[in-house]
Amino acid sequence: MVETGTPTHVTSAIRDLAGRLGARADSNFSSVMLAQTGSMRDPPAGRWMDFKARQTIAIDRPAFTWKARTGPLRCITVVDALSNREGDLSVKLFGLLPIAHVRDNNEVNRGELMRYLAELPWAPDAILHKRELSWSITGDTRVAMTASDAAVEIELDAEGRIGSVSADRPRKQGTAFVTRPWRGRFFDYRQIDGRWIPHTGEVG
Repeated sequence: MVETGTPTHVTSAIRDLAGRLGARADSNFSSVMLAQTGSMRDPPAGRWMDFKARQTIAIDRPAFTWKARTGPLRCITVVDALSNREGDLSVKLFGLLPIAHVRDNNEVNRGELMRYLAELPWAPDAILHKRELSWSITGDTRVAMTASDAAVEIELDAEGRIGSVSADRPRKQGTAFVTRPWRGRFFDYRQIDGRWIPHTGEVG
């Protein structure tokens, strides 16, 4: 769960967090699958577009795949993924014509790993299965989570679950990557198979 050498009180705090989320160390599945609906825009001043997405999040390793359809008549396909520590972001028109594609770039890899860490509320068992994660307590309700060169800070809500996440995340701007403040929050927790899972999230 935590790296060797992590203080006992940190281990206890993370075990308590996992317990409040209903995470289980003896789970026998390797991933979770989500169906999502929402709206997004890029750039920030752009027009909001509805989307429908499917996401798979690995329990036993840092990996995920998010595939969404958006735009008029759902003609735009967006794939955001992390596999073997390599990030992959692609946008296609009608699923065939490439609009954008960036993969296996240091900044993309780090950004996608940050996304994986930030979305652990949707796969809480991973907290107890990721020995490569390190944790540190940064405040009464704040915990920093690190894997490789990616770090995300989480803020606990009134029930002691993950209420918000924050990081300085790489973002593609023109032909270069710049680091921008990145924030997200989770709420509307409901119990599914013994786990407390947020049913609503926002990020920007």
